[in-house]
Amino acid sequence: MPADHDAIAELVPALVAIRHDIHAHPELAFAEHRTAAIVAAELRALGLEVETGIGGTGVVGTLRAGQSNRSLGFRADMDALPFHEETGVSYASTLPGTFHGCGHDGHVAILLGAARHLAETRAFAGTIHFIFQPAEEGQGGARAMIADGLFDRFPCDRVFALHNWPDLPAGSIRTRPGPIMASADKFEIVLTGKGGHAALPHQTPDAILAAADLVGQLNTIVSRRVPATKAAVLSVTQIHGGLAHNVIPAEVRLMGTVRTFDPQVQDMIEQSLRDMAAGVALSSGTSVAVIYDRYYPATINGAESAALALEAAAAVCADAAEAPDPAFTSEDFAFMLQARPGAYLWLGQGRGAESPALHHPRYDFNDGVIGTGIALFAELAHRLLPVRPA
Repeated sequence: MPADHDAIAELVPALVAIRHDIHAHPELAFAEHRTAAIVAAELRALGLEVETGIGGTGVVGTLRAGQSNRSLGFRADMDALPFHEETGVSYASTLPGTFHGCGHDGHVAILLGAARHLAETRAFAGTIHFIFQPAEEGQGGARAMIADGLFDRFPCDRVFALHNWPDLPAGSIRTRPGPIMASADKFEIVLTGKGGHAALPHQTPDAILAAADLVGQLNTIVSRRVPATKAAVLSVTQIHGGLAHNVIPAEVRLMGTVRTFDPQVQDMIEQSLRDMAAGVALSSGTSVAVIYDRYYPATINGAESAALALEAAAAVCADAAEAPDPAFTSEDFAFMLQARPGAYLWLGQGRGAESPALHHPRYDFNDGVIGTGIALFAELAHRLLPVRPA
């Protein structure tokens, strides 16, 4: 049974209102209490079984239909970002310094709409778990939900998620087998000397000079140590050290990120970074400490699940295709795909050359694609949990 686009369209205005309300009241990682309460109330009103507090503020609504032990998981993330909004919309954030700058408010609206549509139609046989996850933005909410027994308590044969994608035409859908989003590592390197007078540099190891040398070396790792057939990014994003123009500081701190799709490349980059830091410390007379955190793995779609998702996408929109390349951004849905088969998809948001991208102060989710997102989830349910003829 194909998704009923007319019935879905009737749901959209109420979902836009919910989206705008959540947008106006954003909440950061593991603090999504108001959002979770809205989600739980909406799901209970539909007659779903609802569990809250999973992995902190996570919510799962369970919908059953027919006689089948097959099951699916559909996931949306709920958290906002810690920066100031500049959209000027009437429903802009009421909390300065907190903003739905990645469209998770739209993801919540889409998944609530999918739950509402499927609860009304029941055109599937099996169990669907609607997973509303906290703390996607770098805090590992998916990992926390899994550690709290997500897939033991709510078994899923496959799990799917989508993310709005401003660089794609509005309403289009893309996914791909294999890697679709990169792993995300962060590093912190602390170089320590003795500190001293800037006019007497011979009396103290110069942590500033050592840090400058190290930044240059780190930026050769990808170009000179990663094979040209592999993809990776290393960026130094912060340097902190010194408080006065005539003082050589005792300590300089570097921070940055590494992105790749291959665990072996991850290993090589981390070891190279550690070796370079140790070498610079030795040559400069400073000491060094390295903290390297692999906080998100690569998001890797199963080939079969990606193919099934593309078939469903093609049934609900005219512009569905395999993504030619993965993205270097990261996503903690990776943890769910490590635990269960499934796929992650991009839903085109649409933007012109001057329009903002994700994580931009003027970004706003495109309400016009809510219906397509609902139809995609509904189509996945119809195809993967089909009603068998009597």
